[in-house]
Amino acid sequence: MAELIDINPRAKRDHGGGLAAARQQFGGAPQDWVDLSTGINPAPFPVQGLTAQDWAALPDHDAFEGLVDAARTFWNAPHGAAILPAPGASALIARLPVLVQAARVEITPPTYNEHAAAFSAQGWQVTDQSPAQARVLVHPNNPDGRLWSQDDATGHELTVIDESFCDVTPEASLIHLAEAPNTVVLKSFGKFWGLAGLRLGFAIARPDIIARLNDLTGPWAVSGPALRVGTQALHDLAWAEATRIQLACDAERLDTMMTAKGASIAGGTSLFRLYHVDDAKAWQAQLAEHHIWSRVFPYSDTFLRLGLPPADRWAQLERAL
Repeated sequence: MAELIDINPRAKRDHGGGLAAARQQFGGAPQDWVDLSTGINPAPFPVQGLTAQDWAALPDHDAFEGLVDAARTFWNAPHGAAILPAPGASALIARLPVLVQAARVEITPPTYNEHAAAFSAQGWQVTDQSPAQARVLVHPNNPDGRLWSQDDATGHELTVIDESFCDVTPEASLIHLAEAPNTVVLKSFGKFWGLAGLRLGFAIARPDIIARLNDLTGPWAVSGPALRVGTQALHDLAWAEATRIQLACDAERLDTMMTAKGASIAGGTSLFRLYHVDDAKAWQAQLAEHHIWSRVFPYSDTFLRLGLPPADRWAQLERAL
């Protein structure tokens, strides 16, 4: 029998971040801290060329279409799929549950908790097993990096494939399913390009689904600066390839450091690593004494997740360990 997961949509969801609370408990100035509780690239895409017009004018239609074209090329989106830029993948996650009538949605834990919260807020029953009318696949999964298959993404009235972390492993993408009926592929700009503050995400699906999502997001959903920066970044294939190589090297370096101190690898991607430790909260406190903030999870006493430190903060992490 499927287990129903009780989600309170009004409850505060568990996320990374929260440095203000960490500073209150462990002290230190903001510049002393390194936030490794998220999976954001610590070497962001270099923003350049923004103009006063980008900030002052309403977002331009031609610039919007230019971003869509760049996204289609970068992700090799199928011809039968349309693309909708939005102010962050989270804005799309909140709207997806209204695409079909509320019923049961299958979401396999552990995973990114905004999906369950969004469906629950729209009256869906969240379960971790089939049968269900909708299914969410975070691919690769957050926090363990699990990859799903095409077979996992069929047979539902709505399938959401969240590829927010898939740009580090583009060969694993299920983007070809974006033209399949009742399927939405999500892409995040903030993770791989390291510009979470820009608030940019994409939904890729059949034109009828994208038209409905477009009506839900409203006009001028993506800012002028996001249109320009997003287009520049998606065109810069050399930066993307060099970044994948660097992230993979840094992830291996982090694994070496952590396993030398007794942690074992539980999964992850090259943007974040998940470890088994003896006492996750104790490890988090130890790191925080040295102003390194990490991620622990309310459902596990042994999971500790770390993002990659900036190039000039590796020594600080080494001292903390």
